[in-house]
Amino acid sequence: MTDRDRLVLEPSAGALQVGLLIAALEDGRRRTLRELESVHDGMLGMRPVALPLHTIGQLLYHVALIEADWVLSEIQELPPTAWPEWVEAELPIDVRDEEGRLSDIPAEPVERALARLARVRSHALAAIGAMDDVELHRVRSLPPYDVTPAWAIHHLVQHEAEHRGHIALIRDLLVQP
Repeated sequence: MTDRDRLVLEPSAGALQVGLLIAALEDGRRRTLRELESVHDGMLGMRPVALPLHTIGQLLYHVALIEADWVLSEIQELPPTAWPEWVEAELPIDVRDEEGRLSDIPAEPVERALARLARVRSHALAAIGAMDDVELHRVRSLPPYDVTPAWAIHHLVQHEAEHRGHIALIRDLLVQP
C-alpha cells in the first residue's frame, strides 16, 4: 500500500444508494472530527473578539440537534411526542433563543460534545441503514413541505459541512497570536 490518499465513498452493507449516503454522512463527520482535533475544552464557550460569532460549543450542539430532528421527523416521521427518551436527555435546550440566535450552551468538555454527536449519529445510522432504496425515495408529506429521506440526508451532509467551516474559522480566530 502507498501513502496515496484514497478519495472514495464505500457503501455500507445494505442498499446501494442508502450505503452511499451513509458513506457521505460518515465522511463529513470524519472531516468535522479532524477540524476538532486541536480544539480544547476551554475553546467551546469562547467567542472571537473580532467577530460576534457563535461558539464552537453552540455549533456542535446545533449540528447534533438538527441531525436528530431531521432523522426523527423527516426520515422516521415521528412526532416529537414519540421521540426516544434519550433525545431529551442529550438535547434538552431549544436550538434557538427568543432572538432567533443559537441558544447558549453551558460549558462542557469537548468529550461531552463529541459523545452527543456520536449518540445522535448512532441513531441516524441505524434508522437510515434499515431503509431500502425504495424507502429512501418515498416522499413524506409533512405540514411545511414534502421531503424524501434522500434529500434529508443530503441536507444533513451540507448542514454539517457549512458549520464545519464555521467551527474551523472560530478555532483559527481563537488561536491567533
